[in-house]
Amino acid sequence: MRFNIIIGGKAGQGPNIVTEVVSQGLVSAGYHAFYAREYESLIRGGHNYNTLTFSLIATRSNQSKIDILVCLDDNTEKVHKENLKKNAIVLKYKEPKENMHYAGALYKILGLDFRILENQLRKLKNLDENLREARKGFNDETRSLGIEKPQNSNTGFKLINGNHGISEGAIKSGLQYYYSYPMTPATPVMMMLGDMMMEKDAKHKVIELESEIAVVIATLGSSLMGARAMCGTSGGGFDLMTEGLSMAGQAEIPIVIYLSSRPGPSTGLATYSSQGDLDLALYSGHGEFNRVVIAPGDALESAELTNQGFYFSQKFRTPVILLGDKNLAESKSVVETEPKIIEIINSITSMEKFNSYEHNEAGIAIEDAETTAKNFDRRAKIGKEIAREAQKFEMYKIHGNKNSKNLIIGWGSTKGAILDAMHDGNIDAKFLQILYLEPFPEKILDELKKANKILIVENNATSQLSKLIATKTGFIIEDKNKILRYDGRAFFSDELAEEIKRRMR
Repeated sequence: MRFNIIIGGKAGQGPNIVTEVVSQGLVSAGYHAFYAREYESLIRGGHNYNTLTFSLIATRSNQSKIDILVCLDDNTEKVHKENLKKNAIVLKYKEPKENMHYAGALYKILGLDFRILENQLRKLKNLDENLREARKGFNDETRSLGIEKPQNSNTGFKLINGNHGISEGAIKSGLQYYYSYPMTPATPVMMMLGDMMMEKDAKHKVIELESEIAVVIATLGSSLMGARAMCGTSGGGFDLMTEGLSMAGQAEIPIVIYLSSRPGPSTGLATYSSQGDLDLALYSGHGEFNRVVIAPGDALESAELTNQGFYFSQKFRTPVILLGDKNLAESKSVVETEPKIIEIINSITSMEKFNSYEHNEAGIAIEDAETTAKNFDRRAKIGKEIAREAQKFEMYKIHGNKNSKNLIIGWGSTKGAILDAMHDGNIDAKFLQILYLEPFPEKILDELKKANKILIVENNATSQLSKLIATKTGFIIEDKNKILRYDGRAFFSDELAEEIKRRMR
């Protein structure tokens, strides 16, 4: 059984801080938790809300129906009342209360020990004031959700998001320079790495520049000097970076780019989520050159694949694109283990001669046909070496019943909703999660051929992964077998379970 809480209000009223202390409390008490943020592209005034889903079992996504609705303003109930369960609890007051009053009341409703909340509040400012309000909310509340208690506390669990995983993976990979121009939903990586930069033993610098063009060129420059460098952006910013991406391919400069997608075209839905930039990551840039494109599905994979991204970038002097989205970047979930980190050796140890034109080994621009063809053949050979090296890593994962003839395919942040849908819907299927999109794991053709029924789940309108599968393997997935959502929102696991079962009939 999973339980769902929505905490809503205007931007600045405190949905985030209330959600954070409650979710951390649930995890400390032994529950698994997942929460996602939804907010309009406004500084203040728009309706913002967080959906917190928790359970005694692994929880990686949200559900659509609400057990508890926390109304920090009058508008919240109006917006969400149609999704309330029959016996849902609505937490609201005639007069506005302090944020921690709501937090205290939630702890009472959830049957959580107040001491856990007290420990959470010690991490914040204004401890005495917050404690006073929290105790009042806790003592005044009489309702209870009546949920089963965990047997043990999860003291080793961490509640983090994909951006935190990206940051941790970069640091553990020896990051020295991170460049960025703020662009949701990649901006928090810049902020997190900036906070880490203040720590005593930090060995990296975070530099905010005036544009995405400046960002990618600065990253290339740092790499040319032998530094381990990375940059981050979203789709519109990545558009501006593509000339620098092409230069990285031509001059064979190691560079890691974090592309955190949001719905487009252009500015699109600036604060919502999409998997619409897969084609952008695969095919951007002019000319033909090698690249690696990898897509983590959760916070742990974000750390591990960032590390692998640095590995490929340095070993093969090639651009690497880490592909994510807002749902991955900002949604927090439980991580139970530390990421697996591999050692990386720099391919550039000092400043070398590079040239954005076709050039010889000395870095001097050339135009003769023989050297041009020779260089292309050499780069093509490196591309084959990258593909062979990638096979040493987990390019895809198989979840669920590995003997099932029903196959569900997904990538990136759809992982959580698919896994929860399969579990809660008691769906007999195996889930093929593709991690490496370039080079592509063509071995998945064996899984495709064995399946009687195939469904693909994507957060885009054109099923970009199915097009890639067709290009790489020749296998065509019919339109009737594509489950697509492209309204800027992530899949709800309960709705997805029903849709999967309907399509499998």
